[in-house]
Amino acid sequence: MNVEVFVRTDPGPVRENNEDSFLVEPSNGLFAVADGMGGHAAGEVASLIAVDTIKEVILGTEDPDETRIARPIQDEEELLRERLRYAMNQASIRIRQKAQDVPAYKGMGTTLTVLLIEEDVAHFSHVGDSRLYLYRDGMIRRLTRDHTVVQNEIDAGRLTPELARRVPHRNILTQSVGINSTVEPDTSTRPIDHGDLFLLCSDGLTDPLSDSDLEMLCGNHPVEDLAEVLVQKAIEQHTVDNVTVIVILVEEE
Repeated sequence: MNVEVFVRTDPGPVRENNEDSFLVEPSNGLFAVADGMGGHAAGEVASLIAVDTIKEVILGTEDPDETRIARPIQDEEELLRERLRYAMNQASIRIRQKAQDVPAYKGMGTTLTVLLIEEDVAHFSHVGDSRLYLYRDGMIRRLTRDHTVVQNEIDAGRLTPELARRVPHRNILTQSVGINSTVEPDTSTRPIDHGDLFLLCSDGLTDPLSDSDLEMLCGNHPVEDLAEVLVQKAIEQHTVDNVTVIVILVEEE
């Protein structure tokens, strides 16, 4: 399958620096969004290391031992997901090493959400609260689960999704790339169809806009305008963070 890709990133109305980084490799079907955190520009350093590491490991020709599963019958999809896990942990190691080398970068980290489209399937891997959505047949579906304290409260039934959008600690992460010595990304593989639209974004988009807002905007705007529309809508709704959106439309060859 072929893909059409549209990208927009903006520092937003509050922040001076844009600490988001993104990766767009349409010919290889590889996409990623990272939302960095840390003072003295450390967030943008962490997010850039993350996406650069993903590109190097996933598109590289080496097959590290750490990505191999020792059992008689190996499932190709599981092997690829293991490679994604390895790449994200390599990113975490490199970020931590950089923070050791440069004291001003101490404590930096990043979220990281990766999508790899391969023929008629999509593989994805995720740490933090950047998100991946699928828009299909007029309906949007969130494919990632936020690694946040608030999401844990929602899962336990102690907080509703509506109330969660208003609590002050909603962005406290339970794991992130670089801050944790090792990460346990959520990984998955799912079939894709002609006409599927994937949306990768940082939380600067989803803090002010609900999933139903995203569904409405996806349904009411041409795909080539959607990244710009989403970012501008988040800014109009007073997002306080950087905003990055990658829109990927899957088409038949």
